[in-house]
Amino acid sequence: MFNFKKSKAILAAAALLGGMMIMGNGGEVSAATNIQASAMKNSSIDKNFGKDTRVFQIDKSIQVKKVHFQNRYGVMVTGDMYLPKNFNANKKYAAIVVSGAFGAVKEQHSGLYAQEMAKNGFVAVAFDPSFTGESGGNVRNVASPDIFTEDFSAALDFVGLLPYVDKDRLGIIGICGLSGPAITASINDVRVKAVAVSAMYDMVDSIRNHYQGDYYTPEQREAVKKYLAETRWEEAKLGHSVPGYHEVPLDEKGNAVKPATGKLFPEVLPAGADPVTTEFFNYYCKRAFHSRSINSNGAWSSTTPYGFFNFPFDTHVEELSPRPIMLITGDKAHSRYHSENLYAQAKGPKELVVVPGATHTDLYDNMSKIPFDKLVAYFNKYLK
Repeated sequence: MFNFKKSKAILAAAALLGGMMIMGNGGEVSAATNIQASAMKNSSIDKNFGKDTRVFQIDKSIQVKKVHFQNRYGVMVTGDMYLPKNFNANKKYAAIVVSGAFGAVKEQHSGLYAQEMAKNGFVAVAFDPSFTGESGGNVRNVASPDIFTEDFSAALDFVGLLPYVDKDRLGIIGICGLSGPAITASINDVRVKAVAVSAMYDMVDSIRNHYQGDYYTPEQREAVKKYLAETRWEEAKLGHSVPGYHEVPLDEKGNAVKPATGKLFPEVLPAGADPVTTEFFNYYCKRAFHSRSINSNGAWSSTTPYGFFNFPFDTHVEELSPRPIMLITGDKAHSRYHSENLYAQAKGPKELVVVPGATHTDLYDNMSKIPFDKLVAYFNKYLK
């Protein structure tokens, strides 16, 4: 028989145990709780940042803290939180969450973007998407368009509950392959007051159709699907994932190609490598190498294309309006058409920034090319 008094005591205890305390420079903040596991619980800020493995020039005037927050799928996402210069815990700041690129980690360019926004007065959190970097997930190096989109909203859950953040002044920055999830999250999550993307890549278009849609014929796409099916059997038998390319190349006989070394890039690029591959190699494997970055030191699970074959990004971008979007690209970026296509679809307010002389990866870390002044002015305008 149902014991109402006993059940009330159990529920009260569960609610108490489920409470979350977030520790920061501003002291403690207690978040609303309920008796079920949710994105509002299990969040924390580490007292010590730990070993610093960031691969960009660090501004020591900016405080950075390791943070953890749970998304609605139960994955614990890890990020680095950058506090504004001359941080005052008694103030209320606008906040921006940042992630990207596809296969990068927060110690690379998303951290650089977050640091620069903090220098200009914003609380900024750069995070590793689920299943990558320092973020959780039982499987590793797997990409999901849905879960990566959710990670942005989970980051907003976290940062919006901080006592020194104004939850009505929240923005998003997506870089390269995380631009699609950033925009998709912003379309549906009306807590986002402004979104900006840099060096945009629509990974659904890139994985399903390849460059400007000119790679796969219908027959080739079916060959890729056959390869994915065979790989799923292989992974099911082995009990673990098998490394593969997220954009599956086909050889001259129409057969799918796997990474020879289990990594996206070889130790040395072969002579005559195409300019785009060379550009990515020079960033991820040379000047910004990071051991936790999939692009630097690994490969995606070979079944990663499944989700991107089925779930398009940005489908309802017109619904973002009247909230604004800024798209940043370079006039020499091979990815430029992604930004231009989305700009044409968006209603506005919208702004397309084409940086003279900039390639795709210039917008990762070239401080003379990334238009931080425009980003700061944009977010100051719409997060005021």
